[in-house]
Amino acid sequence: MQRRNTRQRKLVLDAVRALHDHPTADEVFTEARRHDERISRGTVYRNLALLAEDGSIRMLKTPGGSRFDDRCDRHAHLICTSCGTVRDVELPYDGAADGAAMRETGFSHVTHYAFFEGVCPACQAREDEAKAR
Repeated sequence: MQRRNTRQRKLVLDAVRALHDHPTADEVFTEARRHDERISRGTVYRNLALLAEDGSIRMLKTPGGSRFDDRCDRHAHLICTSCGTVRDVELPYDGAADGAAMRETGFSHVTHYAFFEGVCPACQAREDEAKAR
């Protein structure tokens, strides 16, 4: 079904693109409100879901809640276990893993996205500073 591209949907998409650091829905809402103080939280959340559904953005289900990515190509992500920052990782997509998962489970239409976990450089510096005290 083709959806109408509304002004609010464009505003939400522009907010995700402006933040480009895997924002939460609340961060997208705050950015959208900077440009339209009348936009509601519900409108932002609804449009994020529609944009993810139609493939304009990607919804990442991360520990602590969903994040949104303006990059829809297949790439991995790295999550800081300390502060929750999410970063892109340029690793090749392994389509063979999808086929292996389908054969193993009987599921169809299998795709995947990868998350790696670690401690980001900023959190490492804070930890080192705290240890030095």
